[in-house]
Amino acid sequence: MGRIGLFDLENHFAFYGAYHSNPVNIFIHTLFVWPILFTSLVLLYFTPSLLNFPAGVYHGFLFNFGFVFTVIYALYYVGLDIKAGSLAALLCFLCWVGASVLASRLGFSLAWKVVLAAQLFCWTGQFIGHGVFEKRAPALLDNLVQAFLMAPFFVLLEVLQTAFGYEPYPGFHANVKEKIEANIKEWQEEKQKKQS
Repeated sequence: MGRIGLFDLENHFAFYGAYHSNPVNIFIHTLFVWPILFTSLVLLYFTPSLLNFPAGVYHGFLFNFGFVFTVIYALYYVGLDIKAGSLAALLCFLCWVGASVLASRLGFSLAWKVVLAAQLFCWTGQFIGHGVFEKRAPALLDNLVQAFLMAPFFVLLEVLQTAFGYEPYPGFHANVKEKIEANIKEWQEEKQKKQS
């Protein structure tokens, strides 16, 4: 709808959607994408604080790389779509708060083990979703940054669309569906050329 490049939600969503068209794979991603973000923030809690508070002022939250990533994700999502982006931004900040509380209670020696186990479990589930159900390599193999940045928002938009019929603007899903189908068709044609 007039946006280009980094803020072209339609093209980003179509790119990501072309790798996530199988309902089982979409469900797997719905379950595992946000926990990956959350556990990443748990680990980032242990990065150095970028802002030092005066002595005696400690609230348990560190303004570190976890906070910076949260702000970047939140602002980007709001820039993509004000309504769903605001909800995504709120979820990002809730993840940051929850991750900070969990990390401060666990301490680094236990937190990294919890993060490792959760990340392995979630990533394994997603790769199974792609290999067994989608039968297509994950989007991150073609565009790592876009895949990591868009995954949480893609999952949220999928849930909002499925549960509430939400569209960022009229015709969004029809346009995206058309682009996804074209992308999948192109991928299948390339795949057949390589096989013959």
